[in-house]
Amino acid sequence: MSEVFEGYERQYCELSANLSKKCTAASLLDGEQKRQKISEIKAGLDDAESLIRKMDLEARSLQPNVKAVLLAKLREYKSDLNNLKSEHKRIASANSNQAARDELLESGMADAMSVSANQRGRLMMSTERLNQSSDRIKESRRTMLETEELGVSILQDLHQQRQSLLHANDTLHGVDDNISKSKKILTNISRRMSRNKWIVGSIIVVLIVAIALILYFKLSK
Repeated sequence: MSEVFEGYERQYCELSANLSKKCTAASLLDGEQKRQKISEIKAGLDDAESLIRKMDLEARSLQPNVKAVLLAKLREYKSDLNNLKSEHKRIASANSNQAARDELLESGMADAMSVSANQRGRLMMSTERLNQSSDRIKESRRTMLETEELGVSILQDLHQQRQSLLHANDTLHGVDDNISKSKKILTNISRRMSRNKWIVGSIIVVLIVAIALILYFKLSK
């Protein structure tokens, strides 16, 4: 048998007996004393679990025949520790339920006294939100009317611009017609000038021939 294991075993047995007594005592207490005793039990359970782990490591390091015996004892200690944990959980749960009931009883009176004030506060907040919503609706309606007026003004401007464009288009068509007429007149004038050049040239040639003939007959006499 390992002396180290036996040392851990003695510590665990003493701690387990002490925890059992504390659990029994805690069941009879209430209030702050019970909460303090539950905290002591929780700390003791942590120490007991640490001893169980140490015994497990020590047992697994020994010879197989010794290890089997020690692990069997260790299973009993683990079962004992689980029972202690269950008892601690039951006591702590009962204490939590009692604390919750006490808190509810204490807060019940305060809630009853403050309910009317809360209702008045909620009513005032609801009225304020309603007024704010009404103001937002009015502002939205005003903005909508301004937008509608702006849209009408833009449509009127677009109509005027369309009329101006149509008038400009008509004016351009008139200018185009005048240009076409002017072009025809200039073409006719050019043709007449060409024809007049030929006539004047012909007249000059005839005059030159006539002068030449007159000179010829005079000089021949």
